[in-house]
Amino acid sequence: MKKSRGRTGRKRRRKHLQSFMGGVSCSHKLEYIKLKKWLKDRGFEDSNLRPAEFWDTGRGLMTTKALQAGDLIISLPEKCLLTTGTVLSSCLGEYIMKWKPPVSPLIALCTFLIAEKHAGEKSLWKPYLDVLPKTYTCPVCLEHDIVSLLPEPLRKKAQEQRTTVQELYMSSKAFFSSLQPLFAENTGTIFNYSALEWAWCTINTRTIYMKHSQRECFSLEPDVYALVPYLDLLNHSPNVQVKAAFNEQTRSYEIRTNSQCKKYEEVFICYGPHDNQRLVLEYGFVVMDNPHSTVYVSSDILLKYFPPLDKQRNTKLSILKDHDFLENLTFGWDGPSWRLLTALKLLSLGADEFTCWRRTLLGDVISARNEQQTLNITAKICHFLIQETQHVLLQISQLKRNKENLKKHLALVEALRLEDLKILQKSAEILCNLNMAKT
Repeated sequence: MKKSRGRTGRKRRRKHLQSFMGGVSCSHKLEYIKLKKWLKDRGFEDSNLRPAEFWDTGRGLMTTKALQAGDLIISLPEKCLLTTGTVLSSCLGEYIMKWKPPVSPLIALCTFLIAEKHAGEKSLWKPYLDVLPKTYTCPVCLEHDIVSLLPEPLRKKAQEQRTTVQELYMSSKAFFSSLQPLFAENTGTIFNYSALEWAWCTINTRTIYMKHSQRECFSLEPDVYALVPYLDLLNHSPNVQVKAAFNEQTRSYEIRTNSQCKKYEEVFICYGPHDNQRLVLEYGFVVMDNPHSTVYVSSDILLKYFPPLDKQRNTKLSILKDHDFLENLTFGWDGPSWRLLTALKLLSLGADEFTCWRRTLLGDVISARNEQQTLNITAKICHFLIQETQHVLLQISQLKRNKENLKKHLALVEALRLEDLKILQKSAEILCNLNMAKT
C-alpha cells in the first residue's frame, strides 16, 4: 500500500515538474500517435522529443532527457521528407512533366498539398496533413484593416506578399485545369484561391532549405524546399544555436544542438537572426525581447523634421540615396543605429559645413552644433514614433472588443507594436542620457 502511494507521489511530482516547465505533453493525442506510427513505418526511430503545448509559444516539442551541446536532437530519414521528388513520383508527376511552360518547384509542392488534403482518408500523407495548421497568421492571410495597423515598411511588404500569391494563383489556373482527369469534382473548386493560400503558407512557414538538382520539368526557380514532418514542430528562439543539414551517409536530415536544454523543457531551433518584422512576414509570429528587433524609420518621417527651405535639401537627399543611406535606418535596444544618426547628421549640415559631407558619411564629427541638432532631431523622431505606436495600440484594444473573429490576428499586431514601443522607449532614454552628457 505504502509503495503504490510513493509511486503516485512520484507521478504527481513528475506531472508538476512537466507543467512547471511551461509545457503540457500532447503525446496521448490521437493525431500525434498516428503521426509517430506513420514516421516509424518510414524508418524514423523514436527520439527524446514529445509534442507539447506551451503557454508562451503554443505547440512545440519538449525533451524527455537533458540535452548537452553537440547532442543530436532529431534525425529524419529521407523517406519522411516531402520534396519535389515526392510530387513527381505521385500521380501528378506525368501532368507536371508534360506541362508547358514548366511549373515552378513551389507550385508543384502547393499542388501536391492541395491534392492530398482533398484526398482525405485516401492520402498516404494524411497523418502529416492532420497535424498541419488549419489557418495561418502570415500577412497574406490578414484582412486589409489588420494590415493597415502594421508598421509602414512591413505594411508595404505585406501588400507585396499578397500580390505575389494572387499572381501565383492566376498564372497557375490553366495548369490546375489540366489535372481534371485525376478528379471527379471540378478542379476549379478544389484548387481555389484559399486552398493555394493555405498551401503557400504551409511551404513558406514550414520548409527547410534543401538544395535539389535542377530538373527539366520545372522552371528555373531554385528547387530548395523540403517539408519535414515532426521536425517542423520545433519552434524558433533567437537565443539558441543549432547545426542542421542533410547527412549523406545516413540519408537523414539531422539537427544537433549547440546549447544545453533541461529535461522537460521546450527544445528550440533558430531560423536565423531575424527581427520581428521579418518573423511576422515569413512565419506569422513575434518573439518577445528579440535581441535582433528594430524599429524602422521611413524616409518620409526623416524629412518631417527638416526645414523645407533648406536649399541643399534635394542635393543632400541625392547623396543619401546614392550612398544607400535612405534604407534600413533603425532604432534598436541600444538606441538609434549608426546609419540613422549618419543620415541625420548629413541632413543637419549647415550651408557652411556642406562641403564636409564625405567626412560625415565616414563618421567624422563636423561641429558641436551639428552633433547637437542631430541628437535633437533623433529624439523628436523617436517621440513621434512612440506616439504613433501608442495610437495604434489604442486602436487595437478597441478593435479587440468589437471584432471577436479577428482576435488572433489583432494579438499578433499588438505583440509586434508592444515590442516596438519597448525599443523606442529604451532609445528615448538613451538619447536623453546622451543629451544630458553633452550639456
